[in-house]
Amino acid sequence: MAPYLRLRQICLVAPQLAPVISDIAEIMGLSVCYRDGNVAKYGLENALLPVDTILLEVVAPFQDGTTAGRFIEKTGGRGGYMAIFCCDDPDERGRHANAMGVRTANVIDHAPYHGVQLHPRDCRAAFIEFNHTDGSDDILGPYPPAGPDWQKSIRKDVTQALVAVEMQSPDPKELAEHWGKIIGVAADGSELKLPNATFRFVKGASEIMSALEFRVVDPASVLHAAKAKGLAVAGNEFLLGGVTFRLS
Repeated sequence: MAPYLRLRQICLVAPQLAPVISDIAEIMGLSVCYRDGNVAKYGLENALLPVDTILLEVVAPFQDGTTAGRFIEKTGGRGGYMAIFCCDDPDERGRHANAMGVRTANVIDHAPYHGVQLHPRDCRAAFIEFNHTDGSDDILGPYPPAGPDWQKSIRKDVTQALVAVEMQSPDPKELAEHWGKIIGVAADGSELKLPNATFRFVKGASEIMSALEFRVVDPASVLHAAKAKGLAVAGNEFLLGGVTFRLS
């Protein structure tokens, strides 16, 4: 299999799934494809929505003492939780990260899916996960965390793509280089360019995943829908699920 690396999934964390999931679905014109019972063992519930071939997930803790709950407390509910990459060799990428001093936090084996999650304290800003599923070199192929028929929930009438992820840091260039070394993508200034999305690193007071940029058919109608939900809209963006949703 030829080496590859793509952004597969972005995970946000919220105190409760409602109304975050319904707000995302209704404002952005997306559909929930799956709720994964496997996350219950971590004290979480979740829902996933496909944005073209990238999955947007929201997790929420339903018990005390979860990693996600501690993340919310630490960040005050601000910032994305996890950037998940599909690749041909998650174990090898995990070993490479370990050699950099980035610890493995969790290994998930649900054949045919295999995932390696890295420790957020070492990654900084958010968790990084590498995973592989047999057949997932096809971007529309199987992806068990999103359910057996996730492809049938893809909608493009409102939102067409998730095109960029914004990361904040007091030293964005240094964080870009750090993430670039972990995922094996050379930093282009303060950007990491993947085949299907770009990570942009910008100046900010703390290290967080701060914004998601979406290509939409009609930005004005999406912004109107956000206002109708009572969200504060500024320019072409609004805050939802702990991150800024930015439209292009």
